[in-house]
Amino acid sequence: MESGAKKWGFQGKQGLEAASTTTVRGYINLLMGNINQDNCLTVVPLGHGDPSHFPSFRTTPAAEDAIVDALRSAKHNCYSTTVGTLPARRALADYLNRDLPYNLSPDDVYLTIGCTQGIEVVISILSRPGANILLPRPGFPLYEAWCAYNHLEMRHYDLLPEKGWEVDLDAVETLADENTVAMVIINPGNPCGNVFGYEHLKKIAETARKLGILVIADEAYDNIAFGSTPYVPMRVFGLTVPILTLGSISKRWVVPGWRFGWLVTSDPDGILQKSGVINSIAGFLNISSDPATFIQAAIPQILENTKEDFFSKIISTLRECADICYNRIEEIPSLTCPKKPEGSMFVMVKLNLSMLEDINDDVDFCLKLAKEESVIILPGKIEVSVSFFTNGIKLNVLISYGGKKENQK
Repeated sequence: MESGAKKWGFQGKQGLEAASTTTVRGYINLLMGNINQDNCLTVVPLGHGDPSHFPSFRTTPAAEDAIVDALRSAKHNCYSTTVGTLPARRALADYLNRDLPYNLSPDDVYLTIGCTQGIEVVISILSRPGANILLPRPGFPLYEAWCAYNHLEMRHYDLLPEKGWEVDLDAVETLADENTVAMVIINPGNPCGNVFGYEHLKKIAETARKLGILVIADEAYDNIAFGSTPYVPMRVFGLTVPILTLGSISKRWVVPGWRFGWLVTSDPDGILQKSGVINSIAGFLNISSDPATFIQAAIPQILENTKEDFFSKIISTLRECADICYNRIEEIPSLTCPKKPEGSMFVMVKLNLSMLEDINDDVDFCLKLAKEESVIILPGKIEVSVSFFTNGIKLNVLISYGGKKENQK
């Protein structure tokens, strides 16, 4: 410091940069920065679940019309209420009530800025000194980032590839203790492309009840299932255990940039209210932001007017893309796919380094693939999956197949 120079009393927050670099966005930024600008190849983005760039994945005109109508009405340029507008919450409660053994009310629905804010809310309100949370491995790294930021201890349970990526419930029971607050499940699976069946979800609910913890059900890819296992929402088991469901229109309607999601409490017995969780959710949203009011205003019309054939077309296209991706992976000797994807937009792939020259690890593989071929896929490391296979193949990569079918080839 120069003699006489002013000493400033501020500095950046420690730990934020480290947490952000291990998120999907952090790795995509790293990989995109490694693209060879002199390479004439078109960038093939297979790194995240956003197929909206491709014509075959355009959203329904019903959704676009609803947004236009809401904007042109000039009635929705105002601030929203903290938890979201009542018409939007009522429409979502009706949408989510299908096949439930009890009824959700608008008061059970909180509107968020996509699932991302929902994750921020649930991790923030459950964090307390000494507490811990159970996260899936592989999983979605934003949970790790928010846990680190809130100093909430993370304990990872494995998803078992030999059982179709089911939860290792024995490990869950071993990991949990009196300070465990919740377990996170992601269904349909990101990044494994699996779909949990009814009986397995029932066992998860019974295990959580036995342990006295709530279930955070990340259902960002709700209803995006195209295999032999039908999609079942975790909230079906709300009578067994308290459930916080995170969802959005980002994936099913293919509009991630609209940033509209929800946090739903499924708890007919009122356990979340008695424990203060409900008040904490409302309190957090009081000091946070909310989705754009005109988007909220469009939700009832979007939910009511979207035809089933739109969803069927999206599912059919994703199934075809997944088949192409899986079949081509199986043709490559150095790659192995533990299970054919049945849902979401991702698949986990094992790398056999002994068959690859000059590749140090999964990150190195992805960086060189980006530089040499302009193909963006994510290292399994960000999904906390590096050491999860025990057969000597320790490295994984994550591939999104929600893009052009030509890109899969």
